[in-house]
Amino acid sequence: MKNIIGLILVICMVSMSNAQTNHFESSRRVSTRGYAEKEVTPDIVYISISLREYFVDGNTKNKVNIETLEKQLYDAAMAIGVKKEDFNIQNIYSYNYDSSKKKENKQLLQAKQYRIKVSNLNGLNNMLDQVDPKGIQNTSINGYDHSQKRQIEKELKVAAVQDARTNAEIIATATGDKIGKVLAINDNSSFGWNDILPTPRMYAMSAKAEVGDVASADGGNLDIDVRPIKLTCNIDGIFELL
Repeated sequence: MKNIIGLILVICMVSMSNAQTNHFESSRRVSTRGYAEKEVTPDIVYISISLREYFVDGNTKNKVNIETLEKQLYDAAMAIGVKKEDFNIQNIYSYNYDSSKKKENKQLLQAKQYRIKVSNLNGLNNMLDQVDPKGIQNTSINGYDHSQKRQIEKELKVAAVQDARTNAEIIATATGDKIGKVLAINDNSSFGWNDILPTPRMYAMSAKAEVGDVASADGGNLDIDVRPIKLTCNIDGIFELL
């Protein structure tokens, strides 16, 4: 008896599922795509900075340690409002310093690469000014972000859905119909915050830095031109025709 009741329940569930599927497939509907866009200027920049040890005036007995350079950079970053958790070591490596071109005189010097999340863009140059320029190997931009990113993405998605419904209403009006409930929504949005990167002037060590000299553009300032990024959102919608 229990087996018979169970079989009946299974048959009923399958029948209901097929009925719903057939209703969806046979219903009159219209498919449209909604679009929304917005220009946003990022207010957060991820900076990559590489530091490396060096010998003062080429004197192998007078070395500026990586710990000293790291403390200078860390203190300078904290001074412009960088949070401790936003100051990260990205890579650690070493290189040979050869003052006499003789194999036995080669010494291994350390270098580190840091990734710093900076929201106070006006303080970037001040941060670099607090670090020994001879210990800075190079700087570059890793990426962009925005403090209100989630809210901006939400607004774009809402606008795209509304645009999809408006497009469906235009089509329905042309055929003498009306739009009913939404049957399906497909989110095709992909927000590319890093699609457009600026071209900063690099603050880098020249070949002469091997013996302690340093060359930098514009006095060692990182000139960042943060341009607006155009974010786009595409939403596909299927609406019932009444």
